[in-house]
Amino acid sequence: MIPPNASLVKYDNPVLVSRNTDKKTPRAKALKASPTPPSATGPVPAPPKQSKGGAMDAKAAQQTDEILNSILPPREWTESGQLWVQQVSSTPATRLDVVNLQEELDRRLQQRQARETGICPVRRELYSQCFDELIRQVTINCAERGLLLLRVRDEIRMTIAAYQTLYESSVAFGMRKALQAEQGKADMEKKVNFMNCEKRDLERQVNELKAKCEQIEKRAAEQRQVEEKKHTEEIQFLKRTNQQLKTQLEGIIAPKK
Repeated sequence: MIPPNASLVKYDNPVLVSRNTDKKTPRAKALKASPTPPSATGPVPAPPKQSKGGAMDAKAAQQTDEILNSILPPREWTESGQLWVQQVSSTPATRLDVVNLQEELDRRLQQRQARETGICPVRRELYSQCFDELIRQVTINCAERGLLLLRVRDEIRMTIAAYQTLYESSVAFGMRKALQAEQGKADMEKKVNFMNCEKRDLERQVNELKAKCEQIEKRAAEQRQVEEKKHTEEIQFLKRTNQQLKTQLEGIIAPKK
């Protein structure tokens, strides 16, 4: 028989429920193995208060078992077509059991190389098993106290699950933002390349327009020089013509006197 993974929670000996898993009956979980005898060393704590009479004692023990089974359900596994069930132990714990639990917890933390700080699934699993074992020990002596610890355990698990959901959603949000940033970066790089190409085209157009302006200014300057020269020549011609006319006019007027 191969038992399931070892746990810090104390269980009874496994019980063979059925040789065929298809024939499992609803009363399978009600079967319970004989409790293991408590350790001989160390004082045994007083069992929970019970009423006088064997019937009342049996009823109280059955009620405690039901509470234990509701808090820590039995483990089931199949081996060679046989269904085995292992229920949580209802044996009261001694002081030595608590010391051994602490030592076993430290040993498994070291054996499985659990991290001392930060998020560590291994450390969380082992401490959860240790808390379940403490709940089991308390429930045997006081069912009400065990149920209260059960509420504390469920609240802690719910809080951790909420933080885990929040962490996963924040990681997903971060990934979406990172992808959007990468996509935006690629789009921005394309836009930058397009703007650079447009800038080069505009610079080329500016150079062409500057060259045209220089040519126009050069032709305008040449044309202005030609016109100024022509204008100067016309003025000189007109001055000479005027001078000649004055001379001729003076020659005509002089003989008459």
